[in-house]
Amino acid sequence: MKISMVSEHASPLAALGGVDAGGQNVHVAALSSSLAGRGHQVTVYTRRDDPDLPAKVLVGPGLTVVHVDAGPARHIPKDGLLPFMGELADGICADWAGQLPDLIHAHFWMSGLAAIQASRRAGSALPVPVVQTFHALGSVKRRHQGAADTSPPAREWLEPWVGRTADWVIATCPDEVFELKALGISRSKISIAPCGVDLTLFPGTSDADPKPRTHRILSVGRLVQRKGVDLVIQALPLLAEAGFEDVELLIVGGSGDALTLEEDPEAQRLHALAKELGVEDKVTMRGQVPRDAMPGIFRSADAVVCAPWYEPFGIVPLEAMACGVPVVAAAVGGLRETVVDQKTGLHVPPRDPEALAEALEKVLGDPDLRADMGRAGARRARSRYSWERVASDTEKAYRSVMAAGVQAGEDLEPLEGAAL
Repeated sequence: MKISMVSEHASPLAALGGVDAGGQNVHVAALSSSLAGRGHQVTVYTRRDDPDLPAKVLVGPGLTVVHVDAGPARHIPKDGLLPFMGELADGICADWAGQLPDLIHAHFWMSGLAAIQASRRAGSALPVPVVQTFHALGSVKRRHQGAADTSPPAREWLEPWVGRTADWVIATCPDEVFELKALGISRSKISIAPCGVDLTLFPGTSDADPKPRTHRILSVGRLVQRKGVDLVIQALPLLAEAGFEDVELLIVGGSGDALTLEEDPEAQRLHALAKELGVEDKVTMRGQVPRDAMPGIFRSADAVVCAPWYEPFGIVPLEAMACGVPVVAAAVGGLRETVVDQKTGLHVPPRDPEALAEALEKVLGDPDLRADMGRAGARRARSRYSWERVASDTEKAYRSVMAAGVQAGEDLEPLEGAAL
C-alpha cells in the first residue's frame, strides 16, 4: 500500500535522533518504520518548524518525511497550530501531485482536520480514505484539567467531527473506545492497535547504570503537573517512615520546550516541594537524555512509577516492562491495560501519595516479587507490544477501510467556523 501519515506537530525525526521526542513522535516513527519494513511505501507529512529543514528526508527504504510549509517556520506550541491546518492540507495535496495514496492516516485531532481536507481537495472522483488515531482526547483533557486546558475552544466540536467524518478510527486501548463512543463515533468503525515498544532498543538484558543508593525509583516523562511526579515526591517521606530511607527518586525528562531545568517552572515547583518535605537530597533531576541512554537507566531502577492524573496510553510503562522492571501505575486510561496488576506491577488510585507509598513499600521490600514482576513484564512486552505486532494490527485496520470503501462522512462546512 501507498500510505500517507500526517503528524502535524510531532515529527518522527525527533524520535529517531534526539531528546525532544514525545509519545506521538515515537509512535509515528516506529509505526511508519515497521510498515515500511512490511513492504509499504510510507510518507510522513509534518509541519516545517525550522527554515533550515530540507523539504524531504529519505529515512530508509520505503519511508520518507516531508516538511510542509504551514505557518511560520519556527516552533509553535501545538495548541496554536489550528489556523495552519488548511495550509498543511494544501501542502500534502501539492506533494501528491495527482499520485494519490491508498489511504491517509492522521495522528492527533488537528492532523485529522488536515487529512480530511487533503482527502477532499485531491481532485479525485473518490476521496482518499482517512484513518484517524487521536493519541489524546480533548474531552478527557477538559475533564481533568478544567480551566488549565490550553486547547483551542474549537476542539470541543471539531474533534468529534473528525472522528465521525474519518473512515476509520484506531484507538490505542479499550478505555479510549468508551470515550470515542461517548463522542458519537460509531463502534463499527473503531478498532484497537496499541502503542508499542522498540524491543531492539529496550532489551531485557541491557546493562544497568550504577545507582547511588540502595533503592532507586524512576519517573520518566514530560515535566507537566498532570504527570503526577509531585505525588512520587510526596511518597518519599512516607517511605522513610516505613524504614526505606536509602532511596533515590530519579526524574528523567523536561518540559519539551527547550528549557533548562533551572528555567523550567514545573522543575522548580518539584524542587521546592522536595525541599519543603525534607527529601531534597533524595531527588535527582536528570533532565532530557538521549533515547539510547534510557535502557541502562530503566535497568538501574527497582521500580518505575507512572502516576498521571490521566493517560491515553503511555509508552514509558512498556519500555520499563521490556527492560524487566516492575511498574507502579495509576489505574487510569491505558495504564490499566498495559500494566497487569499484581503481575507486571501494581495499580494505585490516581492522586493518592499514600497508596503510592504503600505499593512502593511492597515492591522495594521484596526482591523476589520485583524479579517475578520484571520477568512477567518483559514477557508481556514481547508478546503483545512489539512494533511488528502493532504494525500488523494497523495493517488489518487499513485493509478493513480499503474493503469497505470510503464513507460519505460529514461535509466540510463545519471547518468554515475554525478559520482554516
